[in-house]
Amino acid sequence: MNEETSGGSGAQETKDMLLEIAAEYFACHGYRQTKISDIVSKAEVSQGTFYWHFKSKEAIALEIIESGKRRLLTVIQQGYRKQEGSVSDMVQASAKLLEGIFRFSLEHPYLMQILFTGGGGDDMIRQAAYETRIAMEDAFRQNMKRAIELGMLPESMDLDARSALLMSLVEGVISRWLFGPVHPESAIQHKSPEQLAEETARFEFFGLLGM
Repeated sequence: MNEETSGGSGAQETKDMLLEIAAEYFACHGYRQTKISDIVSKAEVSQGTFYWHFKSKEAIALEIIESGKRRLLTVIQQGYRKQEGSVSDMVQASAKLLEGIFRFSLEHPYLMQILFTGGGGDDMIRQAAYETRIAMEDAFRQNMKRAIELGMLPESMDLDARSALLMSLVEGVISRWLFGPVHPESAIQHKSPEQLAEETARFEFFGLLGM
Protein backbone atom coordinates (compact mmCIF):
# COMPACT_ATOMS: atom_id res chain seq x y z
CA MET A 1 0.00 0.00 0.00
CA ASN A 2 1.31 3.42 -0.93
CA GLU A 3 1.81 5.79 1.92
CA GLU A 4 -0.12 9.04 1.87
CA THR A 5 1.67 11.91 3.55
CA SER A 6 0.10 14.72 1.58
CA GLY A 7 -3.31 16.32 1.57
CA GLY A 8 -6.35 14.95 -0.21
CA SER A 9 -8.61 11.94 0.01
CA GLY A 10 -5.69 9.50 0.05
CA ALA A 11 -4.34 10.98 3.25
CA GLN A 12 -7.79 10.86 4.86
CA GLU A 13 -8.24 7.25 3.81
CA THR A 14 -4.89 6.39 5.40
CA LYS A 15 -5.85 8.18 8.61
CA ASP A 16 -9.22 6.43 8.75
CA MET A 17 -7.53 3.07 8.20
CA LEU A 18 -5.09 3.73 11.05
CA LEU A 19 -7.99 4.69 13.34
CA GLU A 20 -9.87 1.51 12.44
CA ILE A 21 -6.87 -0.75 12.94
CA ALA A 22 -5.90 0.94 16.21
CA ALA A 23 -9.44 0.56 17.56
CA GLU A 24 -9.36 -3.16 16.76
CA TYR A 25 -6.00 -3.62 18.48
CA PHE A 26 -6.98 -1.61 21.56
CA ALA A 27 -10.24 -3.54 21.92
CA CYS A 28 -8.80 -7.01 21.28
CA HIS A 29 -5.36 -6.73 22.89
CA GLY A 30 -5.61 -3.73 25.20
CA TYR A 31 -4.17 -0.26 24.90
CA ARG A 32 -1.06 -0.98 26.94
CA GLN A 33 -0.24 -4.14 25.01
CA THR A 34 -0.64 -2.49 21.60
CA LYS A 35 2.44 -0.95 20.01
CA ILE A 36 2.52 1.60 17.23
CA SER A 37 4.58 -0.96 15.28
CA ASP A 38 1.58 -3.35 15.48
CA ILE A 39 -0.70 -0.74 13.95
CA VAL A 40 1.60 0.34 11.13
CA SER A 41 2.52 -3.24 10.32
CA LYS A 42 -1.09 -4.22 9.73
CA ALA A 43 -1.73 -0.96 7.85
CA GLU A 44 1.41 -1.57 5.76
CA VAL A 45 2.66 1.98 6.26
CA SER A 46 5.76 3.37 7.96
CA GLN A 47 5.92 4.81 11.45
CA GLY A 48 6.63 8.14 9.77
CA THR A 49 3.18 7.99 8.18
CA PHE A 50 1.64 7.26 11.56
CA TYR A 51 3.38 10.21 13.19
CA TRP A 52 2.34 12.47 10.31
CA HIS A 53 -1.29 11.82 11.30
CA PHE A 54 -0.95 11.33 15.08
CA LYS A 55 1.49 12.62 17.67
CA SER A 56 1.37 9.46 19.78
CA LYS A 57 -0.47 6.27 20.59
CA GLU A 58 -2.44 8.18 23.19
CA ALA A 59 -3.44 10.76 20.56
CA ILE A 60 -4.92 8.14 18.24
CA ALA A 61 -6.78 6.48 21.13
CA LEU A 62 -8.29 9.80 22.20
CA GLU A 63 -9.33 10.60 18.63
CA ILE A 64 -11.04 7.22 18.33
CA ILE A 65 -13.05 7.98 21.46
CA GLU A 66 -13.81 11.62 20.64
CA SER A 67 -14.93 10.81 17.10
CA GLY A 68 -17.11 7.99 18.39
CA LYS A 69 -18.60 10.31 21.01
CA ARG A 70 -19.62 12.88 18.41
CA ARG A 71 -21.24 10.28 16.18
CA LEU A 72 -23.08 8.57 19.04
CA LEU A 73 -24.47 11.87 20.34
CA THR A 74 -25.67 12.70 16.84
CA VAL A 75 -27.57 9.40 16.75
CA ILE A 76 -29.14 10.05 20.16
CA GLN A 77 -30.02 13.67 19.39
CA GLN A 78 -31.96 12.57 16.33
CA GLY A 79 -34.43 11.01 18.76
CA TYR A 80 -35.30 14.23 20.60
CA ARG A 81 -39.05 14.67 20.93
CA LYS A 82 -40.51 17.50 18.83
CA GLN A 83 -44.22 16.98 19.42
CA GLU A 84 -46.66 15.20 21.68
CA GLY A 85 -47.64 11.61 21.16
CA SER A 86 -49.21 8.56 22.72
CA VAL A 87 -47.42 5.87 24.70
CA SER A 88 -47.36 3.78 21.52
CA ASP A 89 -45.75 6.69 19.66
CA MET A 90 -43.13 6.96 22.39
CA VAL A 91 -42.29 3.28 22.22
CA GLN A 92 -41.96 3.42 18.44
CA ALA A 93 -39.79 6.56 18.57
CA SER A 94 -37.60 5.03 21.25
CA ALA A 95 -37.26 1.83 19.25
CA LYS A 96 -36.11 3.84 16.25
CA LEU A 97 -33.56 5.69 18.38
CA LEU A 98 -32.28 2.49 19.97
CA GLU A 99 -32.09 0.81 16.59
CA GLY A 100 -29.79 3.62 15.47
CA ILE A 101 -27.56 3.10 18.50
CA PHE A 102 -27.51 -0.69 18.11
CA ARG A 103 -26.84 -0.47 14.38
CA PHE A 104 -23.98 1.97 15.01
CA SER A 105 -22.61 -0.40 17.66
CA LEU A 106 -22.79 -3.35 15.27
CA GLU A 107 -20.85 -1.34 12.68
CA HIS A 108 -18.28 -0.14 15.23
CA PRO A 109 -17.91 -2.94 17.80
CA TYR A 110 -14.30 -2.16 18.67
CA LEU A 111 -15.16 1.44 19.51
CA MET A 112 -18.02 0.34 21.75
CA GLN A 113 -15.80 -2.18 23.52
CA ILE A 114 -13.26 0.56 24.22
CA LEU A 115 -15.98 2.89 25.51
CA PHE A 116 -17.45 0.26 27.83
CA THR A 117 -14.17 -1.20 29.09
CA GLY A 118 -11.66 1.62 28.72
CA GLY A 119 -9.67 -0.59 26.38
CA GLY A 120 -7.18 -1.43 29.10
CA GLY A 121 -5.83 2.09 28.71
CA ASP A 122 -4.18 4.56 31.03
CA ASP A 123 -6.09 7.01 33.19
CA MET A 124 -6.59 9.54 30.39
CA ILE A 125 -8.07 6.92 28.05
CA ARG A 126 -10.38 5.55 30.73
CA GLN A 127 -11.47 9.08 31.63
CA ALA A 128 -12.27 9.89 27.99
CA ALA A 129 -14.33 6.70 27.68
CA TYR A 130 -16.12 7.51 30.96
CA GLU A 131 -16.91 11.04 29.79
CA THR A 132 -18.40 9.65 26.58
CA ARG A 133 -20.74 7.37 28.54
CA ILE A 134 -21.74 10.32 30.75
CA ALA A 135 -22.42 12.42 27.63
CA MET A 136 -24.67 9.66 26.30
CA GLU A 137 -26.49 9.54 29.63
CA ASP A 138 -26.95 13.33 29.54
CA ALA A 139 -28.40 13.05 26.04
CA PHE A 140 -30.90 10.45 27.26
CA ARG A 141 -31.77 12.79 30.13
CA GLN A 142 -32.53 15.59 27.67
CA ASN A 143 -34.83 13.27 25.74
CA MET A 144 -36.74 12.45 28.91
CA LYS A 145 -36.87 16.11 29.95
CA ARG A 146 -38.40 17.00 26.60
CA ALA A 147 -40.98 14.23 27.00
CA ILE A 148 -41.92 15.65 30.42
CA GLU A 149 -42.31 19.13 28.90
CA LEU A 150 -44.68 17.64 26.32
CA GLY A 151 -46.68 15.93 29.07
CA MET A 152 -45.70 12.47 27.92
CA LEU A 153 -43.93 11.49 31.13
CA PRO A 154 -44.79 12.46 34.74
CA GLU A 155 -43.13 15.59 36.15
CA SER A 156 -42.26 13.65 39.30
CA MET A 157 -39.83 11.45 37.38
CA ASP A 158 -36.29 11.38 38.74
CA LEU A 159 -34.38 12.22 35.56
CA ASP A 160 -30.95 11.51 37.03
CA ALA A 161 -31.91 8.04 38.18
CA ARG A 162 -33.90 7.18 35.06
CA SER A 163 -31.23 8.33 32.61
CA ALA A 164 -28.60 6.38 34.55
CA LEU A 165 -30.80 3.29 34.46
CA LEU A 166 -31.40 3.69 30.73
CA MET A 167 -27.70 4.12 30.04
CA SER A 168 -26.98 1.00 32.08
CA LEU A 169 -29.67 -0.86 30.15
CA VAL A 170 -28.25 0.18 26.77
CA GLU A 171 -24.70 -0.60 27.83
CA GLY A 172 -25.72 -3.98 29.20
CA VAL A 173 -27.70 -4.95 26.12
CA ILE A 174 -24.91 -3.97 23.73
CA SER A 175 -22.27 -5.72 25.83
CA ARG A 176 -24.22 -8.98 26.02
CA TRP A 177 -25.28 -8.74 22.37
CA LEU A 178 -21.85 -8.07 20.89
CA PHE A 179 -19.32 -9.26 23.45
CA GLY A 180 -21.03 -11.91 25.58
CA PRO A 181 -20.91 -14.04 27.53
CA VAL A 182 -24.53 -15.06 27.24
CA HIS A 183 -26.63 -17.83 28.71
CA PRO A 184 -26.45 -20.98 26.52
CA GLU A 185 -30.21 -20.75 25.89
CA SER A 186 -30.16 -17.02 25.12
CA ALA A 187 -30.88 -15.89 21.56
CA ILE A 188 -29.77 -12.30 22.06
CA GLN A 189 -26.67 -12.58 19.90
CA HIS A 190 -28.80 -13.66 16.94
CA LYS A 191 -31.17 -10.71 17.07
CA SER A 192 -31.05 -7.90 14.55
CA PRO A 193 -30.66 -4.27 15.69
CA GLU A 194 -34.34 -3.74 14.88
CA GLN A 195 -35.52 -6.73 16.92
CA LEU A 196 -33.33 -5.82 19.85
CA ALA A 197 -34.46 -2.18 19.73
CA GLU A 198 -38.16 -3.10 19.78
CA GLU A 199 -37.74 -5.33 22.82
CA THR A 200 -35.51 -2.86 24.66
CA ALA A 201 -37.87 0.07 23.95
CA ARG A 202 -40.86 -1.78 25.36
CA PHE A 203 -38.91 -2.72 28.45
CA GLU A 204 -37.63 0.84 28.80
CA PHE A 205 -40.93 2.70 28.49
CA PHE A 206 -43.18 0.34 30.32
CA GLY A 207 -40.66 0.44 33.14
CA LEU A 208 -40.49 4.24 33.04
CA LEU A 209 -44.27 4.48 33.25
CA GLY A 210 -44.49 1.91 36.01
CA MET A 211 -46.64 -0.39 33.90
